[in-house]
Amino acid sequence: MCCVRVLRTIRRAEYAELVALFFIQGAALGIWLVPLSTVLDAHGLHAIKPFAYATSALAAFVSPLIFGAMADRHASPVKVLRGLSLATAIAMTLASTAIKLKWNPWLVLALIQLHALCSSPTWSISSTIVFARLADAQKEFGPIRAMATLGWMSGCWLVSVLGADTSPLAGYSGAVVWLAVAAFTFFLPVLETPKFVEHLSLRQRLGLDALTLLKNRDHRVVFITVALFAIPLAGFYPYAPPHLRELGLQHTSAWMSLGQVTEIIAMLSLGALLLNWRLKWIFICGLSFGVARFALSAVNGKAWLLTGVVLHGCSFALVFITAQIYIDQRVDAAWRARAQALIALMNSGVGNLIGYLGTGWWFAACARPTGTQWPLFWGGLAAAVSVVLVYFLVAYHGRGRENRPQLS
Repeated sequence: MCCVRVLRTIRRAEYAELVALFFIQGAALGIWLVPLSTVLDAHGLHAIKPFAYATSALAAFVSPLIFGAMADRHASPVKVLRGLSLATAIAMTLASTAIKLKWNPWLVLALIQLHALCSSPTWSISSTIVFARLADAQKEFGPIRAMATLGWMSGCWLVSVLGADTSPLAGYSGAVVWLAVAAFTFFLPVLETPKFVEHLSLRQRLGLDALTLLKNRDHRVVFITVALFAIPLAGFYPYAPPHLRELGLQHTSAWMSLGQVTEIIAMLSLGALLLNWRLKWIFICGLSFGVARFALSAVNGKAWLLTGVVLHGCSFALVFITAQIYIDQRVDAAWRARAQALIALMNSGVGNLIGYLGTGWWFAACARPTGTQWPLFWGGLAAAVSVVLVYFLVAYHGRGRENRPQLS
């Protein structure tokens, strides 16, 4: 009995460590990304703003796979995260200083790109660390991942409390939080260091061998679904706030946070869903919520648009978080860091880059002299998600009910 109590105490402490890691890292990401637009506007850097947001997508094509391969083959993921957190803090400080001192805009953009290259792999590396220490990822990952969303929200609130919504102080604050992430890694047990592999090819060093995972039909379908779903999703945050304002709703950041509230609820419920539902049906529900979210927004009314915002969180969690759990359960442990990196590439790289460009083009196409044709704009995005849903229904097979204890 005493041994059982000791084990439970150790388990709770380990769980608390993982919760704290995601919370701090979520805050660090939110502090930078949310106020970046207004900070650039306030310092006369309107021209580079689209490129500044594209840096994260460009970095996602390269950086996660390289550092994912490192975490799988050369160094403990904990040490990789520590180094990346320090590098991100330095890059964020340099970029904020460049904005404050009004350096050449292209130098500012280069430093923002450096920051993106350093920060882009951190999320997949952290996910690898968390998955490796979970006794039952199906039950435990959702609630832990919800803490990252709470951290993101807390980071945004901190920026407002500091009055830094238009100030480089937001970036400096984010750098301090990244240093906290680096410091926190010293309290995490170092995962087993992978055996050093000699004579690696350039393809292996760049992590491109992770593409062999796409040979498995269901793996390929999940990766492609995530990338395709991210394309219309990229239009949600840039264009929902101006639509809310047109409908007379001020304080759009607060209204948009309704989606994060339901995202947290969905993550907390994910463990029970994974135990009772097949993975295929969870994906279908997430994609269906995505269709409904944009379709309701197309009605062009306050209540309808807010309902769409609320559904955003459910849709996001049931697709993207379930995909991460799928990877942990269905991919060999030796490939986990690279697999998580590959899904980050498909989502943040392929999906976001095409999404930002594509939804921007679609928004311009829906503009009229009398104003934006919102029903047409959101209706088009609803149609795009419908296509993704049909693709998944046709292409994904799963393991079937005979393997019910496993994800299927």
